Amino acid sequence: MYDKTIQNLRLHADDCILVIVDTQERLMSSMEEKVRVLVSKNISILIQVAQYLKIPIIITEQYPKGLGKTLNEISSIATNIIPLEKISFSCMGSEEFSNSIRNLKRTKILLTGVETHICCYQSTLDLLESGFIVHVISDATCSRNKHNWQIALNSLKDAGSYISTTEQVIFDLARVAGTDVFKLISSLVK
Repeated sequence: MYDKTIQNLRLHADDCILVIVDTQERLMSSMEEKVRVLVSKNISILIQVAQYLKIPIIITEQYPKGLGKTLNEISSIATNIIPLEKISFSCMGSEEFSNSIRNLKRTKILLTGVETHICCYQSTLDLLESGFIVHVISDATCSRNKHNWQIALNSLKDAGSYISTTEQVIFDLARVAGTDVFKLISSLVK
């Protein structure tokens, strides 16, 4: 018999949505270079695994007129995905986002993006309040300040979200070695 916490923690491709919050040019350029590179790389890995497993992907952009478009290294992989524009810090403040996410009829959100302590934080709280199970992928989120990033992750864990890593998520989705998805994952994490 499964404990409810284990059911919430365990990931299945047919129950997940990958959400990429505001990975825009001007926001990402304000991050430490090594952090920006790591987060972009991990989000790219998650996109490729999600595409392979047919996990829906939603990308948001916070006020793109002022903050620019989604980074090319992300948008070039996430082909055919039109970012949803928003002005609220929480993605759920966008009617288009909240309708899209509800219409998918899935319960688990794999949340990535920037900034962890602002838009990711508020989005996660609103998603939790709306009944979603949220997995915040720590090495696919960032803030300009490491202290803000860490405090936000701690607060989100206390609020009921799960804090994961890119490899933790993709290997949980794969489940076993020797499959095509495992081969894809192995090539991406080298």
